[in-house]
Amino acid sequence: MKTTSEKAVEYGMFTAWAIAVTATLGSLYFSEIRLFIPCELCWTQRIFMYPLAITLAIATVRKDARQAVYTLPLSVIGALISLYHYLIQKVPALAETSDVCGVVPCNYQYINFAGFVTIPFLAFTAFSMISIIMIYVIVKTKE
Repeated sequence: MKTTSEKAVEYGMFTAWAIAVTATLGSLYFSEIRLFIPCELCWTQRIFMYPLAITLAIATVRKDARQAVYTLPLSVIGALISLYHYLIQKVPALAETSDVCGVVPCNYQYINFAGFVTIPFLAFTAFSMISIIMIYVIVKTKE
């Protein structure tokens, strides 16, 4: 019979996987259905999110909480890139430097719900939630 701590670790891994899959499908929705062209920083964020969906799926199915150690760096780096991208969109001084980002400028906001929810904000939220869950899983497995 599993302990409460083991169940919490399993639920944490599943939740992190669900977040990664939702973020992956969301990015594909924006680019393939809504036809938003991703900027260079969006592509970089995808490079860090897509493997999380696969790695966390395998870890969840195999009940391998040790994968948290390997997924945490991806989610932290992705969160930092997303935060930087968000700041480019929202801080005027940084926005001026992003005109050379690519075909689509990195300061361009395809969506802007409630004045602050943009695509990089959504990515930052997903990466941050995955990072927090991975830290939780690492701490719980060491107990």
